Amino acid sequence: MIKYFRSSIFAYISPRINHRYRYPSLSFKVSYSMSLCKDCISGVRHEGTPEGTYEEINGIKTYVATPKTDYPKNKAIIYVTDVFGTELPNHLLLADDFARNGFKVYIPDLFKGDPVPGDALNPGESFDLGQWLTKHPPKPAGVRVRKVIEGLQAQGVTTYGGTGFCYGARIIFDLAFDNLLHVSVVNHPSFLKHEDLDVYIEKSKAPLLINSCEFDTMFPKPFADLADEKFANFAPGYHRTYSAGATHGFTVRCDLNNPKEKAGREAAFKASVEWLIKHL
Repeated sequence: MIKYFRSSIFAYISPRINHRYRYPSLSFKVSYSMSLCKDCISGVRHEGTPEGTYEEINGIKTYVATPKTDYPKNKAIIYVTDVFGTELPNHLLLADDFARNGFKVYIPDLFKGDPVPGDALNPGESFDLGQWLTKHPPKPAGVRVRKVIEGLQAQGVTTYGGTGFCYGARIIFDLAFDNLLHVSVVNHPSFLKHEDLDVYIEKSKAPLLINSCEFDTMFPKPFADLADEKFANFAPGYHRTYSAGATHGFTVRCDLNNPKEKAGREAAFKASVEWLIKHL
């Protein structure tokens, strides 16, 4: 049974998660292969008390969520965040939920302590998001993730699953290209190009799950349909979930007062846990 936020699969909101506020929507251009959409930097902060700890692994500050029951010590989940990093508690709480399902989870600090701050989008605040992204493109962030994997390899971890959110999905693809992952999950991915699908099929042996949604300019329906077509005969395994009524960012920053987004997040989490259990 999938363990949802200290509750049953049907009781999604637990006492440790509340709703706070929705950030205003913004849109901006970046000097990368595409723009970020307004939904990459909007959403709801979830409140709660993270149960994990911070460790330094190969020089990288890393949030670690550990199962309370016995778990395979040679396996790990590499959790790659969106632009908010661990600044928003949402990611830490979600990592804890994966840990409750038997996975030891590691969230590397992608941004050297300089994520997009959680309060940057509050009314009256001013934050240059475009400038921030020029300092923190995915490639150097991916190098930091690789350093954590190298550190874990030195500790005897041999088998890795990866889950990435928005910005982090790009890094998951790059890790899979080099077969550093044994199974991949990406959620409402950003920064992917059509040719990345071909490269994944050609180079990676990692089964791929994509959690997608209805309103997503970063991974719109034609792109999703193309992925389904290209991965139709992908031998390691492929599956895509689709959450009607949900918006880009829904798996980690959704409004839990929105029934469709809430249901979509629940379904995506269930699919992710089942995919990781099956293939890791």
